[in-house]
Amino acid sequence: MSRATGHRRIRAGHVAEGSTEQQRARAIREALEQLGPLYVKIGQILSTRPDFVPDYVREELALLTDQATVRPFATFVPALEAELGEGWREAFSSFETDRPLGAASLAQVYRATRRDGTPCVVKIQRPGSHGTVLGDMAVLRRVTRVIGRVAPRFNEVIDTGAMLDVIFRAMSDELDFTREAANMKDARRAAKEFKTIKVPKALLATPRVLIQTLADGQAAHRLKDNELRRKQRKKMAREFVAYMLKGFFVDRTFHADPHPGNVLVSPDGKAHVIDWGMVGRIDRSISAAMLGTMIGMAYNDGPALAQSWIQMGSTTPWSDIGGFTSDITRFVPHITNASLAELNFGVALTSVLTFSTNRGIQTSPNVSILGKAVANMEGTVRHIHPSLKLADSIRDVLKDILLDMARDIASPEQLAQYGLHALHALTHGPGEGTRVLNDIADRQLTVHNHTRLSDNRASRTAFALMLLALGHRHRPG
Repeated sequence: MSRATGHRRIRAGHVAEGSTEQQRARAIREALEQLGPLYVKIGQILSTRPDFVPDYVREELALLTDQATVRPFATFVPALEAELGEGWREAFSSFETDRPLGAASLAQVYRATRRDGTPCVVKIQRPGSHGTVLGDMAVLRRVTRVIGRVAPRFNEVIDTGAMLDVIFRAMSDELDFTREAANMKDARRAAKEFKTIKVPKALLATPRVLIQTLADGQAAHRLKDNELRRKQRKKMAREFVAYMLKGFFVDRTFHADPHPGNVLVSPDGKAHVIDWGMVGRIDRSISAAMLGTMIGMAYNDGPALAQSWIQMGSTTPWSDIGGFTSDITRFVPHITNASLAELNFGVALTSVLTFSTNRGIQTSPNVSILGKAVANMEGTVRHIHPSLKLADSIRDVLKDILLDMARDIASPEQLAQYGLHALHALTHGPGEGTRVLNDIADRQLTVHNHTRLSDNRASRTAFALMLLALGHRHRPG
């Protein structure tokens, strides 16, 4: 949630007065605001999808990221009194109530200073938003059940209900700021190895009020061309991508809404990642398959991308795997090595989704949250350093990711899990035991099997890295 400014609002309003298209776009935004917080969130998601939404509508919907209708501060006082006590003002030496720093679908944010002199921001949940969001979620779930009955064949390859559940689970932490504070703590720990990536510190959290350190800077999409040196921009962009990829493939917990309004760029070249209410979580198998998908793009390996995409989902009785692989093989060369100025990942991902749907390949529901996070990440980096190539960023961090994944596989917890799984299977007969042992071997070599890099040397290198990590893990001393 970034700083609100009147400039963008005036600009959007001016364009709307002179354009029928912009008037329609403004009407859509205003309708979503009136429907409530969940629909505002849907509008925010659509604002990042050029594959679904025309540019003139996306520009208007982008206002929902930090310029939702501002409510008077007085409407938030009851929440402050209920969460912090009637003497809540005594905890601050100053509290700027005239104008919020940001106004989004579920909360407003105000600048303040604590008694000890610490600059901070106070995030307060909008009155009634918790119940409204839960009610709207129930309505949308009913809608997806209707879609499933009306179009069962489509629903078998695109399970809209399951995809919606993934999004709703990621949003659940936004309804309780104590969970958002916990997410911030984990995110700060993960950011320590990156010099240009910062995450605010939660100072106090209750379900409806969050006090955190001030993340000074401006939203990434407001960064002017003459601000920061090219070297600073490049380093920040590369580290931001590496930070997100680490979340996808190592931690398997990641910021699910890293749009430009949630990345504040400070004058010293630091990217402050804020608003940790929407967090995605995936398991090992999905993480490894997603890595294989991105490696397939980076290394111009269509069959590897197709195999990994199928691994994320599943096949149906009418699946045409050969046709899907051919589609992807023809498509991948057009996106490999493209810069962010030349390629929009959201559009590319939708193309893959279209190919898989047409060929009867069931899409993993996790694609909804992963695709959103990657598209948001890409959109943010485009404002910071548009000449960055996503493929280069993947290659830069691949070695470290593979090492971290190998160490994770070799952890005592994972080895115990594999052993218990095999022991259980062996008690049910030799055939079942053989199947499970093979499955364990496949899982241990998931990255190797799914990447299928473009030459044998790259494949051997990836496998050697994993063996090196295993040896390092068990080295004496």
